Amino acid sequence: MKMNEGVEWALHSCVNLCWVGDTAVPAKRLAAFYELPPAYLNKQMQALVRAGILSSTSGPRGGFRLARRPERITLMDVVTAIEGPEDAFRCSSILADSPVGESGHDYAGSCFISMAMSKAEIAWRRELAATTIADLRDRVAKGFPESVEKIARELAS
Repeated sequence: MKMNEGVEWALHSCVNLCWVGDTAVPAKRLAAFYELPPAYLNKQMQALVRAGILSSTSGPRGGFRLARRPERITLMDVVTAIEGPEDAFRCSSILADSPVGESGHDYAGSCFISMAMSKAEIAWRRELAATTIADLRDRVAKGFPESVEKIARELAS
């Protein structure tokens, strides 16, 4: 499975917003931090606002901030906001049109391939739902403590 690069950008942005507290950070500043296209990052940030993950403020001191505590934002929340709620694998019931198929049969519920893919999808979603932005924030702080202050300084300026 290949996710949209906006997922990575959104996850990094959410973690970085943890370091600036209640300061609103413009998409342009977040984009410059990673040398990303500002308009495209802004699109991802707006998707996070629609999902209730971020809030936005317009005006000269406007920008984005976390709308919820980082402990209440899962990776699954961010992925769903950017990618949408659809399953990664969608059974199209090609067996129905095969020489061994039965027209009108629900193959999504009985095809071994569909069931295996569904099982993997559930495991993947559970793992993403079990990890929060706060978990990532804490790992970054522990693994790269010198970066935290630099990120906060760069984004809050």
